Amino acid sequence: MGNRGMEDLIPLVNKLQDAFSGIGQSCNLDLPQIAVVGGQSAGKSSVLENFVGRDFLPRGSGIVTRRPLVLQLISANAEWAEFLHCKGKKFTDFDEVRQEIEAETDRITGANKGISPVPINLRVYSPHVLNLTLIDLPGITKVPVGDQPVDIEQQIRDMIMQFICRESCLILAVTPANSDLANSDALKLAKDVDPQGQRTIGVITKLDLMDEGTDAREVLENKLLPLRRGYIGVVNRSQKDIDGKKDIKMAMAAERKFFLTHPAYRHMAEKMGTPCLQKVLNQQLTNHIRDTLPAFRSKLQTQLLSLDKEAEEYRGYRPDDPGRKTKQLLQMVQQFSVDFEKRIEGSGDQVDTVELSGGAKINRIFHERFPFELVKMECDDKEMRREISYAIKNIHGIRTGLFTPDMAFEAIVKKQIVKIKEPCIKCVDMVIQELINTVRQCTNKLDCFPRLREETERIVTSHIRDRESRAKDQVLLLIDVQLSYINTNHEDFIGFANAQQSSKQSSKQSNAASQVIRKGWLTINNISIIKGGAKEYWFVLTAESLSWFKDDEEKEKKYMLPLDNLKVRDVEKGFMSSKHAFAIFNTEQRNVYKDNRFLELACDTQDEVDSWRASLLRAGVYPERSSNVESEGGGSSSSSQDNFSMDPQLERKVETIRNLVDSYMAIVNKCIRDLMPKTIMHLMISNVKDFINAELLAQLYSAGDQGALMDESQEQVQRRDEVLRTHQSLKEALAIIGDISTTTISTPMPPPVNDWRSGGGNRSPPTSPTGSRRMSSGQRPSPGGGRGAPPPPNRPGPLGPFNNSADSPQVPSRPNRAPPSIPR
Repeated sequence: MGNRGMEDLIPLVNKLQDAFSGIGQSCNLDLPQIAVVGGQSAGKSSVLENFVGRDFLPRGSGIVTRRPLVLQLISANAEWAEFLHCKGKKFTDFDEVRQEIEAETDRITGANKGISPVPINLRVYSPHVLNLTLIDLPGITKVPVGDQPVDIEQQIRDMIMQFICRESCLILAVTPANSDLANSDALKLAKDVDPQGQRTIGVITKLDLMDEGTDAREVLENKLLPLRRGYIGVVNRSQKDIDGKKDIKMAMAAERKFFLTHPAYRHMAEKMGTPCLQKVLNQQLTNHIRDTLPAFRSKLQTQLLSLDKEAEEYRGYRPDDPGRKTKQLLQMVQQFSVDFEKRIEGSGDQVDTVELSGGAKINRIFHERFPFELVKMECDDKEMRREISYAIKNIHGIRTGLFTPDMAFEAIVKKQIVKIKEPCIKCVDMVIQELINTVRQCTNKLDCFPRLREETERIVTSHIRDRESRAKDQVLLLIDVQLSYINTNHEDFIGFANAQQSSKQSSKQSNAASQVIRKGWLTINNISIIKGGAKEYWFVLTAESLSWFKDDEEKEKKYMLPLDNLKVRDVEKGFMSSKHAFAIFNTEQRNVYKDNRFLELACDTQDEVDSWRASLLRAGVYPERSSNVESEGGGSSSSSQDNFSMDPQLERKVETIRNLVDSYMAIVNKCIRDLMPKTIMHLMISNVKDFINAELLAQLYSAGDQGALMDESQEQVQRRDEVLRTHQSLKEALAIIGDISTTTISTPMPPPVNDWRSGGGNRSPPTSPTGSRRMSSGQRPSPGGGRGAPPPPNRPGPLGPFNNSADSPQVPSRPNRAPPSIPR
């Protein structure tokens, strides 16, 4: 390869690639593409070949490149080429590569000068290249020849624009020195896509073919149509040189001799030639690599910090330490105990913000789910009255009683107390399930020791199941205690004297209406689409009403619904709905909200629905009885109502006992709601915590071989090796990035030129001391250096100042005139 600068860059990129491959990642440098743009036979392909350092492109007169050639250079250990349309076929002879390009071009475009926008994709693998994309584009032409279409110019223009409009594409605007620079199509296209000139480099070719006595000195000194990055002159091989197999190395030596010996260019010979073009492009690649380093460094440092703590733990790992397994067992059991207690008692660190778990969920079971289950067991009012009437009649038997019998009250109360057993047992089951879930969550940290995790779960879960039976026995004992003695002397019991009054009405306090039970967002589902469909409102529940507002500022009230005669029923989740719903309806078949017989409310989760239903229970809105219970006693209830409706005395007795039962069951429910959490907490939760702290370790020791318990999983071994290797590779990668930062330098962007797109000069021309304007920069000085022919100005361009001869005064160029053509 002939590109020495590229070969200097390769070790840097290889270091970065090696550093990233060590941590299992790819180093995506995304180096810029390089496209050559220019007219036909301007020497574009030769410029591209010189940059790569290989002969592989078709050459000749007229339009030779008739399809875009997308050349991907890929760093590899060996050197070969392959085409996308010839997958699997490797070309090691680059003469064959050239022949394949010609054949593939003719296959699509024909042999009569036709063109096609379909690119040829060529990959060149070599140890002497960077991962770059070079694009050889067809030359711009004006007049169609052969099979070319009438709009050949526009088609080629569109073809070129597809590539050079990308911000990551460097544009080599190639113009032959023996043509008029002002008419350069390459510069015109570059101006359209790169108005600031940040990625355009002017390349002047065929300097050796200019007419005798003419030169392109002012163009190369960046005085005529200045570019921000300036111009670089190159001398390519002629067709005779190519036919004579003159290699690139010899051609570059001849080019060097040309610039050193030419009187117009020898003062700038160090700034000209293919090596200089290679240097500029390679420096641009270096700049790009350096620009990507801060992002790479930040990414690697973040990964390193995330692994520091874990790597430090693994670094102290000693597999041959005899006490290692015992020490790890103690640490794991202690950590499990701490995690379990934190999840039950609550902790400020590692808070779960997604869902309730552990102690928070058990608290919800105690104070929302359990009260809700208790209220669900309360029977319907009609059924209660029917049972009371039967009890009174059966107690009196054949006789007609004059007084309300105590035994009827006691029989109904005991029947209601027995019903409490089911929700109490269900409460114990829910707490057990949550305890087991908590144990499983805490053992997740024991994944690296599968046997230890399995044994820990088994031992703790077995203990929980053992405590389950004892807790349920104690709960049933609480119910039996309530059944054993009906305490009618309780201070909260209303007694027979007050039983004639409605317990509901007498128990309401004056401030109950203003007591807020719950606030939150709910969606009203059954709003017609005409009125906007389902909407979300801010709801406020008190002991007297359910109100909703536009938002949580509670300034704009939408509606207030009294709670009298309201009940709650379940609503099935809709097929297309993601929300869970429940409905509120009126037991007297009245409209609840405007024209709606029921109000359908929706929440995001079933837990929220259960929580709202529990809150409504506290406000006196009970769930609907299941239809099967009502249907079972439907006929008898109707006849019963007819029976005691004809007996006012029986109605009064039923009402009295009904109020007494309500009063006493409120006392029992209050007592059970208070004792259940205490019982479960004492017999189960606190006991399990004590067991884990005091006995779990002993149980693990007695379970079998401790060494087998502490055998690591294969995943843990791989994880430890991976963490240590990745940590070390990250440190090495950061060191490599630091080395690259210190061993390479960035070349700043040249300063902008004064509107290089307009085609004018760099600055406004001053006048001579005699008042006459100086001649344009396109004219050559006369040999005598007379007044009418001053020498060209000595102004530094983006490539640096150029030293003219000692007797040449520095005169600025003259603007605002069409630039003269380069003499032919």
